[in-house]
Amino acid sequence: MESIAAPTRAGGLARTDRGRHRNLTQFLTSPLRWKTFSIGVLLLLVFILAAIFAPVVAPYDPAKPNYQALLQPPTLDHLFGTDDKGRDIFSRVIFGTRISFTIALVAVGIAAVVGVPLGLFGGYFGGGLDAVIGRVVDALFAFPVLLMAIAIVTITGVGLEGAMIAIGLIAIPEFARVSRSAMVAEKENDYVLAARSVGCSVGRIVFRQIVPNTLGPIVVLISLGFAFAILNETALSFLGLGAQAPTPSWGADLSAARRYIRDAPWLSIFPGLAIFFLVLALNLTGDGLRDLLDPTRNKR
Repeated sequence: MESIAAPTRAGGLARTDRGRHRNLTQFLTSPLRWKTFSIGVLLLLVFILAAIFAPVVAPYDPAKPNYQALLQPPTLDHLFGTDDKGRDIFSRVIFGTRISFTIALVAVGIAAVVGVPLGLFGGYFGGGLDAVIGRVVDALFAFPVLLMAIAIVTITGVGLEGAMIAIGLIAIPEFARVSRSAMVAEKENDYVLAARSVGCSVGRIVFRQIVPNTLGPIVVLISLGFAFAILNETALSFLGLGAQAPTPSWGADLSAARRYIRDAPWLSIFPGLAIFFLVLALNLTGDGLRDLLDPTRNKR
């Protein structure tokens, strides 16, 4: 029985490897997809470096007011101008990048750690367990994301910690659904049947055999989850439920800039552009990863 199962699994893996190699070749030879993916990775790298080296890049303390430089337009001394307390907008945008990445990392980590195992085991076992998980996920999808995040923040408490938990919890259903779909698509393949026939344990089949072949959609979801987490954090901070003053946050800065939208438009322009380019970079990177990791996407 082992002699029959081993070649079956090897053949399945070989076909998967050939499909990935062919998909990589098609991806690299497609100028448009390669360029957009490269632009996304380059922009994302710029934001990551800005977040890591924020104390070096930022010329001023982002939380320290300077009442002699109130609402100054962009100059050589203040590249993005100053706000109503004289704080340097460029420094706040740079440090806001660090805040956004921190919240996104924690929130996506919570969603992945809880949602992926739920989806994998629900899709593998099926039956009552899958039905219960599916109904809970469907019920959570019925609630508007932002309203559910606001409700969670009122329970966990206003601030960065509460925003991290809320954003992570509202992303769990998406991770559970995507991982379940990937499991359902893989669990009836020949290599899984071969592993069952030789007596492999459920944990070994799920984590050693199936999970490596489901990493593509999960990795793509993680990259796109960062974008949604940053947008949700911005929305919560804009509403006063996320980062609190004087913490540099793009959403909080946009909220404070509403009063000066005509007299000092730079207060909202530069944080808004930072949100736009970071989310664009994450979406372009996620689309490129989806094309690269999904061997069935280019089939006719």
